[in-house]
Amino acid sequence: MKYRKMGSLDWKVSALGFGAMRLPMIKDGDTEKVDVPEAIRIIRYGIDNGINYVDTAWPYHGGESEKIVGKALKDGYREKVKLVTKLPMWVVNKTEDFDEFLSKQLEKLQTDYLDIYLFHGLNRGRFQKIKDLNLIEKMEKAREKGLIRHIGFSFHDSWEVFKEIIDFYNWDMAQIQHNYIDIDYQATTKGLKYAANKGIAVVIMEPIKGGKLANPTPEVAEILKKTSIQRTPVDWALQFLWNKPEVTVVLSGMGSFKMVEENINSASNSGKDQLTSQETDIIEQIAQAFRKVIKIPCTACGYCLPCPNGVNIPGNLSYINELAWGREKKLLENWYGTMAKTEEELKEKPREGNASLCIKCGECLEACPQFIDIPTEMEKINEIFGNGKDFKDFY
Repeated sequence: MKYRKMGSLDWKVSALGFGAMRLPMIKDGDTEKVDVPEAIRIIRYGIDNGINYVDTAWPYHGGESEKIVGKALKDGYREKVKLVTKLPMWVVNKTEDFDEFLSKQLEKLQTDYLDIYLFHGLNRGRFQKIKDLNLIEKMEKAREKGLIRHIGFSFHDSWEVFKEIIDFYNWDMAQIQHNYIDIDYQATTKGLKYAANKGIAVVIMEPIKGGKLANPTPEVAEILKKTSIQRTPVDWALQFLWNKPEVTVVLSGMGSFKMVEENINSASNSGKDQLTSQETDIIEQIAQAFRKVIKIPCTACGYCLPCPNGVNIPGNLSYINELAWGREKKLLENWYGTMAKTEEELKEKPREGNASLCIKCGECLEACPQFIDIPTEMEKINEIFGNGKDFKDFY
């Protein structure tokens, strides 16, 4: 494992961090649940092989992620890592909520303190909430009490908002979405460099764009086939980030033992400014090829769930990119047809509704960190896969 200085803090962090948002799943009747023993096994394997940074949050896996991480960090593992979780800003409505959430999260994680506590998913509106409710003061008081050691935020908005937040406070770290597709999206490369130049540790999320960059389109596969440099698609994406000296740690939401093994191997071969011009050129070719076919920037984070009407929002959105990547429309129509399309069918397939069940209530809009107009997309998806309309009429 390779290690990097954590911004201006006095400790070093593993190049690879363990993100606990996409833990291994198993079938439980018609639904899925976390395979807790396997999740604990792979988290501990990661730590045993050099990972010293574990990231979770209140909503991950329906509130179960923090509990599972707490179990994984028993038996001496807590002392081996820097533990990070986040204040769920969308449900914080009064100043006192801060203490209630922090207390519950410490209990779930079975720890007396957090190494870093983040404001989760900051955008302009949530940043204003921090100011209105004096939440920076609450963070500082928690730090004085020893409940947290460092203060940071995760981010989903524009470069302009990111700069405003960075300049507002002496942050210890910032967590941003970044990958070779999203260099000009949200915080952007400019934001990455701006924060790092201020001594703020920058942690990267969505390095594989919700798994999309792991699955080459035909054009991407052809590019990779022609090069003499042998790397997996995931390794290309990770090395792109580790090559940047401004990047502190790259989080990966690892859902299998194989993922952990492969990502640890990639991290062990990582380094700053080590990619050749040939390698950076290949990455740019891959990025251009992917950009042609990514129609909806959904990363399947699940923040939009549960939908009050039972729509499987990420599942429905995925059909558009699958079709753009060359998947046969008839096959996708068949998949779409197996999803629930009535309230009666939802009883048999809870939370597996197709796009036709969307009533445009708008509850998902505030939750989506990618700012997707989900109700509008649901309408298009139902027209294409439910009513046989042509994809080209909408995209």
